[in-house]
Amino acid sequence: MNNVIVDNINNIVRQEDVLIHLGDWSFGGFEKIEEFRNRIICQEIHLVLGNHDHHIEKDHEGCRKHFASVDWFRQLNYLGETIELMHYPIASWNGLNKGRIHLHGHVHLPNNKKFGNGRRMDVGVDGNPDFAPYDLRRLINDMRKRPIGSELGVDDHHTDELINKDK
Repeated sequence: MNNVIVDNINNIVRQEDVLIHLGDWSFGGFEKIEEFRNRIICQEIHLVLGNHDHHIEKDHEGCRKHFASVDWFRQLNYLGETIELMHYPIASWNGLNKGRIHLHGHVHLPNNKKFGNGRRMDVGVDGNPDFAPYDLRRLINDMRKRPIGSELGVDDHHTDELINKDK
């Protein structure tokens, strides 16, 4: 599976593109961190730490040098959208009531269960039937069609007023 994922990343993400990885880079162990990085042709990789990334979090033997950035959380502005990125799914996030998108990994959901209520999605490649990364442009277009909502449903007071939808 890992070989297919690396091959698919290299087939989709060009050398000059930006890859944002939402965690568990070092799931295969410390010795795999550099090996996976060396196999991926994309030069700019940003890592949002996952629960298996303790070696990277602690910068064991300087392994953070393989990434353009390493964070527990990242907020991205792209194509007029503000996107909240974490390894973990969260029930309510900053700007949820304004239509902000929350992308995450961690839960390894199959393709038919990737979307949560509102604009939340599990983008883990292992749940993608093609074992491939998602194109952020297409993903944003799909998410814009989804209603604004929360995993907490009517109990989330952040969705009470959806009038001011400034991103």
